Amino acid sequence: MEQDVRRIIRALNECLAALPQQQLQRVSHIGIAGQMHGIVFWKRDKGCKWTESGPGLTFEPEEVSHLVTWQDARCSPTFLSSLPLPQSHISLATGYGCATVYWYLKKSPGFLKSYDAAGTIHDYVVAMLCDLKKPLMSVQNAASWGYFNSRNKSWNTDILKESGFPIHLLPEVGDPGSIAGRTVSAWHGIPKGAKVGIALGDFQCSVYSCLTERTDAVLNISTSAQLSISMPLGFQPPDMPDPSSAVTYFPYFNGDYLAVAASLNGGNVLATFVDMVAQWTEELGLQVQESAVYTKIIKAALGQTSSKLSIHPTIFGERHIPEQLASVSNIAVSDLSLGHVTRALCRGIVENLCSMLPVQCLMETGVRRILGSGSALARNEVLRQEVERVFPFPVVYGKDVDAAMGAAMVMFHRK
Repeated sequence: MEQDVRRIIRALNECLAALPQQQLQRVSHIGIAGQMHGIVFWKRDKGCKWTESGPGLTFEPEEVSHLVTWQDARCSPTFLSSLPLPQSHISLATGYGCATVYWYLKKSPGFLKSYDAAGTIHDYVVAMLCDLKKPLMSVQNAASWGYFNSRNKSWNTDILKESGFPIHLLPEVGDPGSIAGRTVSAWHGIPKGAKVGIALGDFQCSVYSCLTERTDAVLNISTSAQLSISMPLGFQPPDMPDPSSAVTYFPYFNGDYLAVAASLNGGNVLATFVDMVAQWTEELGLQVQESAVYTKIIKAALGQTSSKLSIHPTIFGERHIPEQLASVSNIAVSDLSLGHVTRALCRGIVENLCSMLPVQCLMETGVRRILGSGSALARNEVLRQEVERVFPFPVVYGKDVDAAMGAAMVMFHRK
């Protein structure tokens, strides 16, 4: 899956232009977070051009590729198994930056010759704001690309060199929370010389925005779904990845790690189900809005407190078992209503996440409550009911979980 970087930067500019000028002029530090794993390529001396816009300047991408996102599926399991084994605690998966570079290297080598820099989309923004001659990437983003050793904070350069990987594309790496540079222009009225933090992982910043106690677990169900806990102080991940493990250890802040069960199946499963129901309805010659379908299936499910139907909802696979797709079992005549199916689907999404990071593990690490967040959880009462049924901990909702807020907090706490 690819996205147009120009459209992303245009949206960023529109967001900044909507903020009060008097507040922008007081900004001294900028924290930036974005989706991990993905990769964008650019020419260092032609990454962007600055133009006048209102009270300040804005930048527009020039010689920049599309963003290949974390959802990209071009690297098949067969292709990934043909690559060198990383010296990293994180298994390689499709959508990871280094895997994508390998794909271009083997399938379209001419593409890489057009560029001499690469990073995540938020690394690109930092590089443009600070006019960095070589991109700078946080440990969080580097680990998400693969072929990065979090213990010694270095790329697997020997392994990569041996296989012909273009290591000149690898960014330099710094600690999360450090300063990458200063703005070279008055960006939308933000003063020239404002300090810009090294780009951070959106997941880590989301957790940072709400996690106040090490005994809290953070559950997020939006497009995908994640369940995370803080690892004990001093924890170090294993040297080598365990491809069969559903839990990944993400570098956090100050040398700490989060244990994360990151499922590819969350609100996107419900969205696909709604789309399927709407499509079936249309094929029967009827018209119905998808938003109306969502409201009605949730209402129907609230009328069914239980369902014997069992739905394993992994229509998008999982990184640790990409070949295992969705299935439905225990189908009985009594459980075929829309309410029964929706209830079972919501329960399946929660149970799938729980199977990746079981309740026993949460108890052993001292978890005492769960902070529930995410757009799918906020708008779906059935999903919330199933979370409370599956997890034997108090669940707190409404906690502000926001990556942008987390990035700002990181900058504020390190001023």
